[in-house]
Amino acid sequence: MSQPFYDVVLRRRDVRAEFTGEPIPEDVLTRVLEAAHAAPSVGLSQPWDFVLVSNRETRTAFRDHVLAERDVFARSLSAERGETFDKIKIEGILESSLGIVVTYDSRRGSPDVLGRHAIADAGLYSVCLAIQNLWLAATAEGLGVGWVSFYREEFLRELLGIPPEIRPVAWLCTGPVSRLHETPDLERFGWRERRPLAAATHLERFGAGATVHNP
Repeated sequence: MSQPFYDVVLRRRDVRAEFTGEPIPEDVLTRVLEAAHAAPSVGLSQPWDFVLVSNRETRTAFRDHVLAERDVFARSLSAERGETFDKIKIEGILESSLGIVVTYDSRRGSPDVLGRHAIADAGLYSVCLAIQNLWLAATAEGLGVGWVSFYREEFLRELLGIPPEIRPVAWLCTGPVSRLHETPDLERFGWRERRPLAAATHLERFGAGATVHNP
């Protein structure tokens, strides 16, 4: 068993408030992006691109949009749930060193994308694999990553000049951090508890329980 790999998987966190703002060494950033680019993809289509955003004005505009969307979500919550949500920071856009926007181009490899004929979203899944590779590599390098999802795709597409046929999938706040918490933020603040592995494992058919050692 390769314990260091499992340590990285378990140490990975969705970072919000712990960014130091220090620059990412160029060689480290290159290794992280190379790890993302080495991800498997349906039909070897490699449908991702990475937009590196350091401009303060651009990041401020995105942060303002994200906070407005946060307010929209907050207004939809009950008073009790809203009180819990108020404690949760949802982004580190300005505090992080760099924004990495990962996009999906469904035309990449078309028209004959091997393996996508029956599952249209297989290309999108490939982009998510690249994001996970990036996230684990960043963790191994001592960096933090925070996936921002409180945004409208149309806004981010216009902000970064992304063509209409390309989909922005994630804005990843990335950079050195002061620490990675042992417990994920949403658990620490009481938003949700981690589901045990045994509850997510089925034997032969969905709904049939399987015994899994899950301390």
